[in-house]
Amino acid sequence: MTIAVFPGSFDPLTNGHLDLITRASRLFDQLIVAVGQNTAKKGVFTPAERVAFIEQSIPDLPNVTVQIETGLTVAFMQQCHATVLVRGLRNSVDFEYERGIAGMNHHLDAHIETVCLMADPQYQFVSSSLLREVAKFGGDLTTLVPVPVARALAQRLGSDRP
Repeated sequence: MTIAVFPGSFDPLTNGHLDLITRASRLFDQLIVAVGQNTAKKGVFTPAERVAFIEQSIPDLPNVTVQIETGLTVAFMQQCHATVLVRGLRNSVDFEYERGIAGMNHHLDAHIETVCLMADPQYQFVSSSLLREVAKFGGDLTTLVPVPVARALAQRLGSDRP
């Protein structure tokens, strides 16, 4: 049985994330979505809120679970007996960044393999910072994030538009 982990901050959860979760769920026996905190960024939603958004968005994926992760992803994977780390790539900048992380993770635990999935072209331009900026000024995000996330972003960032 192959257990994979898809780590990320998911702040906010996007339709691009959901696409990757769905695709990865078809490749592995079990997929754990690991909600972590990006220490370089100030978050919009709490880890518990992010977990709830993901769980609400994946009711038809029985082999996917969502957990909060703190600390090193490698240590989390060891606790879960996971051997595959799933990452999404939008562009060549993501590739370079992920290549370095994959190298470090492999150095920390040689049993971990990183599998990168290319983002669907319709989501390749989406980033958390862009979404927060659009939400701040009342832009419509309903084609880029699940509707509950769009509403919560609008409410949290001061706009009354979903």
